[in-house]
Amino acid sequence: MRFATRIILGAGAAALLATGAPAMANAETAAPVQNAAVTAPYFSDTWGPYTSGDERAEAEGEVTVEKKAVKHWYWKKYSKLVKKCDWHHGKKKCVWVKKWYKKHQWKWVHEYHYTVDSTLTNHKWWGRSKHSCAWETFKVVSFDGSTDFTRFKNCSKKPASYSFEGKNAEHIYVKVSRGHHGHPNGYQSGWKPVYHHA
Repeated sequence: MRFATRIILGAGAAALLATGAPAMANAETAAPVQNAAVTAPYFSDTWGPYTSGDERAEAEGEVTVEKKAVKHWYWKKYSKLVKKCDWHHGKKKCVWVKKWYKKHQWKWVHEYHYTVDSTLTNHKWWGRSKHSCAWETFKVVSFDGSTDFTRFKNCSKKPASYSFEGKNAEHIYVKVSRGHHGHPNGYQSGWKPVYHHA
C-alpha cells in the first residue's frame, strides 16, 4: 500500500512539473517590457497668429529649443620660468625669464539648438501683383549680439509650411507683411515675439 501511494504521489509530482515547466520557461525567456525614456525639450511653445497691417497675411507656428552639452575646445595660455644663459666676456650669466606657452584644452558648455516651424497664410492672392504675396521675416539675435534674418513667402491660396533651425538664440522675432514675388513692400506688422531665452 505504501509502495502504491509513493507511485501515485510520484506520478502527480511529475505531472505538475511537466505542466509547470513550460510556464516557467516562458516566464524566464520573456523579455521585460521597458519604456524608452523621453527627454522633454528645454523649451517648446506656439507663437502667433500674427497678421500684416491689412490682415491679409497671417503667420503662426511653434518653436522648440533643445539644450545640449558639447565639448568646447580652446587654447589656454600659461607661463613658466625658464633659465636663460648667455656668455659675456668669457663668463656665463644666467637669468630667470617668464616664457609663455599654450595648450589645447576643452570644457563642457551648453548649446541651445532651436527649430522654428511656421504656417504662412495668404488671404488675398489675386488682384494687384504688388501685394499678391504674404511674407514673414524672422530676426534671430544670438547670445553674442549678432543678428540674422530669414524670409519666407506664400503667393498661393493654400497655407505654406516652413521650418528653419540654428543654435544659441537669445531672441527670435517675426514680421508679417505683404509684397510681390521678389520681396515684402508694405503693410508691415512690426516685430512680434517668437522666442526669448530665459
